[in-house]
Amino acid sequence: MKNKYSFLLLILILIPSIKIYSASVLVEAESFQKKGGWVVDQQFMDIMGSPYLMAHGMGRAVENAETFVDFPQKGKYFVFVRTYNWTSPWSDKKGPGSFAIEVDGKTINNDLGTQGNKWEWQYAGEVTISSEKAKVTLKDNTGFNGRCDAICFKTDMKALPNELEALESFRNKQLGKKKPKDMGSFDLVVVGAGVAGISAAISAARLGLKVALINDRYVLGGNNSSEIRVHLGGRIETEPYPNLGSLQKEFGPVKGGNAQPAEYYEDNKKMEAVLKEKNITLFPGYRAIAVDHKKSIINSVKCREIQTNEDILIKGNLFSDCTGDGTVGYLAGADYSMGREGKDIYNEPTAPEKSDKMTMGSSVQWYSEEKNRDTYFPHFNYGGGFNDISCEKVTMGEWTWETGMNLDQINDFEKIRDYGLLVVYSNWSHLKNNLKENELFKNRDLKWVAYIAGKRESRRLLGDYVLKEQDIREWKEFEDASAVTSWSIDLHYPDPANTKNFPSKEFKSIAKHINIHPYPIPYRCLYSRNIGNLFMAGRNISVSHVALGTVRVMRTTGIMGEVVGMAASICNKYNILPRDIYSNHLDELKQLMNKGVGDPNLKNNQRYNEGGTLGVKKK
Repeated sequence: MKNKYSFLLLILILIPSIKIYSASVLVEAESFQKKGGWVVDQQFMDIMGSPYLMAHGMGRAVENAETFVDFPQKGKYFVFVRTYNWTSPWSDKKGPGSFAIEVDGKTINNDLGTQGNKWEWQYAGEVTISSEKAKVTLKDNTGFNGRCDAICFKTDMKALPNELEALESFRNKQLGKKKPKDMGSFDLVVVGAGVAGISAAISAARLGLKVALINDRYVLGGNNSSEIRVHLGGRIETEPYPNLGSLQKEFGPVKGGNAQPAEYYEDNKKMEAVLKEKNITLFPGYRAIAVDHKKSIINSVKCREIQTNEDILIKGNLFSDCTGDGTVGYLAGADYSMGREGKDIYNEPTAPEKSDKMTMGSSVQWYSEEKNRDTYFPHFNYGGGFNDISCEKVTMGEWTWETGMNLDQINDFEKIRDYGLLVVYSNWSHLKNNLKENELFKNRDLKWVAYIAGKRESRRLLGDYVLKEQDIREWKEFEDASAVTSWSIDLHYPDPANTKNFPSKEFKSIAKHINIHPYPIPYRCLYSRNIGNLFMAGRNISVSHVALGTVRVMRTTGIMGEVVGMAASICNKYNILPRDIYSNHLDELKQLMNKGVGDPNLKNNQRYNEGGTLGVKKK
């Protein structure tokens, strides 16, 4: 018996040296060294857990994505891919986003991305790794937005986590995540580099503040970038502060229009305007994912790089939420509204009788071009329901192609964007392949489709004052009048004609306008009522749903940002919070608004003063 136990003990001692342990290697798709024609999509990382790679080829297969992967040991690995059949909400057919995964030139699976009705790990097959480094390739088959979040190579078949908290823990362990890198402290931290965020950052920097500008894409400009292509609306240089908004002449595009060629939006001009400011540190490609706050004061924001998964920590004395979605405020516990207030809330004439969750939607814009020859587009039919009567006989789609009004613009945003893609492809397929009289379309090619949706409305952070419809229409005067809104009260609703053909699945909108006289927004709408050091500028300021219809356009949001930068400089000067300016330093803010921060050598240009038919100013 003693010899038997001695033998077992010897076996147990020897086992660790026999390398039979389980091994796994996680590869984040967005970190691929060569992305080819695949794009990094970061829009939904808070909801589905991560950025991902997407094959946005508009019906044509895109160039391969490639990377090299280090393996801890040779041998057989089981391969899992986290992916999603994006048309599954509308069709039970095999999805259109087919792609293959190859390892060292060997195809492991040639039809990924076509199954499943949610983001999940799917078994792809097995591979034998014969060296410590292998080349991994994603090969698109269709160009129809196949998507890959991550690839995991495992020596066992144990299930991988799909629940977000467990998935995050798994990622951190596999990637060897370290504590966030401390990037130092700033006077003002601006999150979001659309027109509002750019304006806030430049304004504060020119007034002497040390500014951090964070943007979760590498292209600046928000909805006015070449990725979304929405024109600048609203007026600048408007009384009572005619020098406000002139700053936008330095980085705003000269040409206008929605869904135009990329060069119309002058992305480089925006980037150059930011980079030349010595007081601004730009953090492109970083998304705010967490906020440290105590006693209603934000201390820092944690951000994640959308390709490398690197986490950084940015500290600040003041913060400005220019994200559009009110992300920083939400993470800090700021009070907010979302949806439409009923008449019982503010007694607004245009409000519905009862409050609801309806918002204005998001647009996936597109256009085609004439080729002077027959062009081909694959058949695409995944529940769209298009026929010769219901199809849209058009060669482009701009702001009216709007989806998701009855969905949650935060939690349902991927579905909203995907439906936008689905109807563009379905409609174009019908025009090209099924329409009986398609002379207008047979020689046209689908040139551009946005994959980043242009969002109009989500969270609105509440300040010490909530701007309402009556304030604007009756021209109610406030002592803290600041940034001027000039666009009409422009609210969007599902197009009745589209509802008739696509009940509960509308993708077209109509706009109802109420003309206004240019109206100064109270400064109290530009800071949070319960987070002491938080400003906001953009469509997330403190307004009702109806009032949002006028303040949401980008020249107006840029003026808000300019005012926020000025207010931040006063806060920094006296070591006070945004609310204290209203109480004790309003005259100093007015002096700054009278002066402006734009280049005085750029004279008033009417080209930048358009948008919004004027109503009657009531006294």
